[in-house]
Amino acid sequence: MLVCTDSDKDAVQSAAPAGGDVELPSADTECQAVTRLARAHFGVATAVVTLSNAHGQRLKAVDGVLPDVLPPDLSGPSLQAGTAFDGMVVVPDTWIDERFRGKACGGAARWPRFYTACALTSSDGLHLGALCLLDDMPRALDDAQRQFLRELAGLIAPSLERAHALSTLRDRVKELEAGAELMTLALAGSGTGVWDRNVVTGEIDYSPAWKAMLGYEAHELSNRIEDAYLRLHPDDLADVAAAMQAHFEARTDTYAVEHRIRCKDGGYKWICSRGKVVNRDSEARALRMVGTSTDITALREMAARLQQSIELITNLTDEVPGLVFQYRLMPDGRAFFPYASDGIRDIYELTPQQATTSAETVDALIDARDLAAYRQSIEESAASLSPWHLEYRVQLPRQGLRWRQGDARPQLLADGSTLWHGFITDVTERKHIEAELQESATIDFLTQLPNRRHFMMQSEAALSRVRRVDSCVASVLMFDLDNFKALNDRWGHEVGDYALSHFAALLRAEVRASDIVGRLGGEEFAMVLPDTDIDAAIALARRVQQRTSRTPLLCRAEQIVLTVSVGVDAMRATDVGAYQSLSRGDKAMYRAKERGRNRIEVYGD
Repeated sequence: MLVCTDSDKDAVQSAAPAGGDVELPSADTECQAVTRLARAHFGVATAVVTLSNAHGQRLKAVDGVLPDVLPPDLSGPSLQAGTAFDGMVVVPDTWIDERFRGKACGGAARWPRFYTACALTSSDGLHLGALCLLDDMPRALDDAQRQFLRELAGLIAPSLERAHALSTLRDRVKELEAGAELMTLALAGSGTGVWDRNVVTGEIDYSPAWKAMLGYEAHELSNRIEDAYLRLHPDDLADVAAAMQAHFEARTDTYAVEHRIRCKDGGYKWICSRGKVVNRDSEARALRMVGTSTDITALREMAARLQQSIELITNLTDEVPGLVFQYRLMPDGRAFFPYASDGIRDIYELTPQQATTSAETVDALIDARDLAAYRQSIEESAASLSPWHLEYRVQLPRQGLRWRQGDARPQLLADGSTLWHGFITDVTERKHIEAELQESATIDFLTQLPNRRHFMMQSEAALSRVRRVDSCVASVLMFDLDNFKALNDRWGHEVGDYALSHFAALLRAEVRASDIVGRLGGEEFAMVLPDTDIDAAIALARRVQQRTSRTPLLCRAEQIVLTVSVGVDAMRATDVGAYQSLSRGDKAMYRAKERGRNRIEVYGD
């Protein structure tokens, strides 16, 4: 393939030779037509269109004789840094130009003598590639010829921009295939239609997109609700009717149901219908209902492989309606919402009118812990015109503390202000689940103490401090309930679990906020006491023993007195890891058991 790798320096790297079996690219109509026109108009041997990216060039269209090698795209902005550049590079004779001093690929191959490249630029200033003229003889271009070449490049750029946008979108889909953003993109790009139902007259109007989703033309389909029910799959009719009736009677906040519906060709599609009664009479009877239907057939077919993703889609759609908004930041710093949907009543417990005058009404609801980050994220989005995305907390009069997620895209207006179009949704439940998952990964369920993994992580941090600070000390205590197996055998595992939970509570009563305590497994517990020497650690161990013996376990009207054996040692700066001091404490603890139990032993004594 005819390829040349771009360089950020004004030197040309080697390029692959153009062999006789080169497979020409499948150029689109616009590019191929322009190359033919350019070659004929300028009378050169070859006209080519190349695409450029971080990895080099790719041939898009060619007319004429393929050269031995394809020269680099010198019209790229990275090669013109620090120079006045009008998007065109003309090299009358490459043989005497310093930028072509490197060897071409293939050894004997040579560059074309004449080289001209006109940059192809997207509407937002992105460099897409170049329209190049190549010839075997030195040449020059006058101003009129340069202008005509720019006009030809201007004809190609929109086509390449569309192709680039499509390629970028495809790459994005691949990147997000395993995550929630892919589901959001799939939802945004799915076929969705709108319907509007008059509950009193039984009439329902469908948008053209709704009809097209089922294969109907815009003038087809009646607006009778009876005909709508006839299109439902018989197995889904009862569920749909029940869900609709429940919403009419205000037993549900919204109408949402997945069902099958017959298309014009007689086949069935799975759709997700969502709606809401927007008008009720004085007796709360439904008058008008509006909603959407989305084709989810493909998602249903992938249910076995993408069940988790489908659940995410459902969760996302359950949050609709959220807050659709426009947010405008003026050059003088004033901000307001030119538009806010009715969802602002749920998201911020405000009316749309309360946000249109000033954004201060919303700022006042942002949790104090997140207000600075909220304002900074908006400022950064405005400065770089990059998408706004933020998860933040709000304090609402009725709902209390809630989590919100905002997404919006900014644009710069002629008056210097910035306008965002975006959407805000409630993600409180998701944040709670994340917190629960985080807790379950670090806390022992039975004792509510840090589990072994989390305890070891905290212990390693304590050891790091001992290594860094010369005067820093830390002690380690290992605890093991005495005769625990006998207790289990006599009273049963339920009482054994109760004993472990009981002892964990006694440990918590003795530790400071800076102390580290955890359950290592079975009836073994451990403590790391920062800034505590051996004597102080022994004193704490003695208090734990006394508290344990004075606080018997109550079971079936009987008192079970517990005792505990304790091993003590200190962390040492020479320890490879926290496990070494814990191991020494463990050995001391077992020595306490061997010497009669309910004892405290110090390692090495």
